[in-house]
Amino acid sequence: MCNYNNTPNTKNMKQLNQKLAVIQTKLKAKKSSYNSFGKYYFRKAEDILEAIKPFLMEHNVTVTINEDLMYTDPVPTIKSTATITDGVDSINATAIVGVDLNQKGMQTSQQFGAASSYGKKYALGNLFLIDDTQDADGTNDHGKSKAVAKIKQAAKSEITRNQFTKAVEYVKSGGDIETIKTKYKLTTDQENYLNEQRKDTTKAS
Repeated sequence: MCNYNNTPNTKNMKQLNQKLAVIQTKLKAKKSSYNSFGKYYFRKAEDILEAIKPFLMEHNVTVTINEDLMYTDPVPTIKSTATITDGVDSINATAIVGVDLNQKGMQTSQQFGAASSYGKKYALGNLFLIDDTQDADGTNDHGKSKAVAKIKQAAKSEITRNQFTKAVEYVKSGGDIETIKTKYKLTTDQENYLNEQRKDTTKAS
């Protein structure tokens, strides 16, 4: 998502929009990194930044990236903001990335570094309209689907006693346990109990 920081100088803002449009149209960011396992090339944030440099002096603009740690519970989440400015007005785009602290073989600093790199890359991609969805880097998730699943699971709230009672009633009336699991974290015992209630209801019918 791009945000436009407007000032009363609408003429200057129009000029910045035009400069950004030119850069978006002409920018070509190469893919300098190679994944030997997946056998494909992919681009990193550094590739985009290197491709931007020739445009900076030409259009008298600067590009910066800022990062903010939004929150740490249930998982650390980093907000990356890429900004282009002419010194008066600015346009920015953001990307939000969760830090998977369960990645094996990586120290905490490396886990944060990986999330930071992805956040910067996608914030820059959003600002300069670089679409990686058709790239191997975009289609091969490097195991990120599992990481995302872990993040989503961690984000679910623990089910309260009152909510669990309602969940039991829901299951007895024919409700789907998977629906409950999309909203709440269930322990193994809780899930087994719900399955038993579902079986008893099926037998009774």
